[in-house]
Amino acid sequence: MLKRAFVVPLIAIWVLKGWAAEWPELPKPVTNNAVTMLNTDQGPALFSFGGLLQDKTWQDVTANSWWLPAGAEQWRTLPAVPGGQGRLASVAATAAQQVWLFGGYSVAEDGAEVSMPETFRVDPHSDTVYQRMADMPVPVDDAVALVYQDRYIYLISGWHDVGNVNLVQVYDTRTDRWQQATPWPGLPVFGQSGGIAGNQLLVCGGVWIKYPEQGARDFLLTDACWSGVINPKDFRRISWRPAPAMPSDGRYRAAAAAVPDGSAVVFIGGSDNPYNYDGIGYDGQPSAPLPGVISFDFAARHWRCHADAQVASMDHRALLLLPDNGSLRVGGMLTEQQVSSQLLTQRLSAPRACVR
Repeated sequence: MLKRAFVVPLIAIWVLKGWAAEWPELPKPVTNNAVTMLNTDQGPALFSFGGLLQDKTWQDVTANSWWLPAGAEQWRTLPAVPGGQGRLASVAATAAQQVWLFGGYSVAEDGAEVSMPETFRVDPHSDTVYQRMADMPVPVDDAVALVYQDRYIYLISGWHDVGNVNLVQVYDTRTDRWQQATPWPGLPVFGQSGGIAGNQLLVCGGVWIKYPEQGARDFLLTDACWSGVINPKDFRRISWRPAPAMPSDGRYRAAAAAVPDGSAVVFIGGSDNPYNYDGIGYDGQPSAPLPGVISFDFAARHWRCHADAQVASMDHRALLLLPDNGSLRVGGMLTEQQVSSQLLTQRLSAPRACVR
């Protein structure tokens, strides 16, 4: 997401004070759901939008959505995401004390997939829970959503209908306006993960597309990472540069976020075998979740590895960081592509050197 020999940085004491038993399970198992957290005076409120239900067919793509109010003992049902059909691979974010939901894609009976353009502002206390805002200029799904200055939401790369895009689309929550930022400099990808601390970005992994001269295209995992610095005088300008590659072979749909002190980005789980929405790899083999937990230190520009997750998982849209410095993965897939209703908590151990 490291190298300060014999020094234990703040990230090493990122520990969880609450365990899974304190977090009620989702009403139904769901995966590839958009998730976010809104901090309130009463504590964190959690949100889950859309995704894929446990049978994992095209008919199980859902618009079902729920929220967990601060301190509540069970999730509450939200209206289905508007549009008349389910959606996968949306992204959600919190900015300006409001919840925002972007895009996703639908799946038809014949397998056709269509990227959705909508931007919604979500207020569970409103008569109109979903307020339609300005559509994305280029609809994307399986993108990364990162929030800057509690105002700007960056959607980085991702999939549009038939292929990946290199766009960095920025939504201004104050003006309801989209603008284009400095494009993504690497191979366009989908299913990548990342985090933001201050004006520093890190985005890693995902799937790129190889187009051979003959035959079908290939969907290939990458371990490439790019870091970016947002110009404080112009949020549209990002200075990108390559970051060290991820340990091992890269990750697809890992859960990731920057740690509270802004020193590093943590990646938990994901898979090293890219797959279609049902968890079966593009190579025809069932995909499995990775247990590994890794972090990238911004200052040292180095990777560290940590003790494995207690429960391996994949097919995530984000990692939620709690006020007490714990983390949550909401739903997702477990071993044997089992769709989960769990909220998985994770303790980050002291770092060690990564061995490729």
